Amino acid sequence: MKGSLQFIGNATVLIRYNGFTLLTDPNFLHRGQFAYLGYGLVSRRLSDPAVPIEELPPLDAVVLSHMHGDHWDRVARRGLDRATPIVTTRAAAGRLRRGGFRASVGLEEWQQHELHGPGGTVRLTALPARHAPGPAEALLPPVIGTMLEFCNQDERVELTMHISGDTLLDRRLDAIPRRFPDIDLAVVHLGGTKLLGTLLVTMDGEQGAAWVDLIHPHTVVPVHYDDYTVFSSPLDDFRHHIERAGLSDKVVYLGRGEVRELAPHQLLR
Repeated sequence: MKGSLQFIGNATVLIRYNGFTLLTDPNFLHRGQFAYLGYGLVSRRLSDPAVPIEELPPLDAVVLSHMHGDHWDRVARRGLDRATPIVTTRAAAGRLRRGGFRASVGLEEWQQHELHGPGGTVRLTALPARHAPGPAEALLPPVIGTMLEFCNQDERVELTMHISGDTLLDRRLDAIPRRFPDIDLAVVHLGGTKLLGTLLVTMDGEQGAAWVDLIHPHTVVPVHYDDYTVFSSPLDDFRHHIERAGLSDKVVYLGRGEVRELAPHQLLR
């Protein structure tokens, strides 16, 4: 098996490919515990992660879209090896380095960082994302999407994977398919997250389907949709809009803990 993808819960996904092991948005709080979202806001977790943090394999890097309590929590802070590189926003990297994660790498939009291994490299590019509408964006932590390009020893790209990060559908995302017109796999953050019960800060099902149409990946895996009380748009909402848009053949729905094989340009078998 060339590689695999495992859905652990919320936005946490374990990616193994070409000798690299990467973890996205580590969230290992248990059911009933509260994630802290800033400004005194909290959200209660409704389900357990499929894999406890103690059972993770050694990691080559963590890909962190932003610094929110349901993406980087106190369990991750205590349990992850502090020598692990964490690729994230510049603001989050500064906080992480001050907290002892000295290898944290902060990227601005379109900046790149490479990891090197015996089988090749993985190139990470920070992509646009918008976590809130209008002026409210300034109240939330900066966020990025990430493109992962897994290259073999000949520097040929074998697998291209896009992690959306927590974003709304926004015109600044239009540049992503122009720069990356051939995306093998996309992991899309959904949920229709609402703060204070009204402020939408992640895509709901309708926006998620429009995002799939815009980004146009070959395969899509939805995540981040029912683990917390702040979510207002269940997975069935996304499924409904995906079917209406005629995009059902692109979507693979993974249960928590489920593992699917990754192979060059032959995804999720």
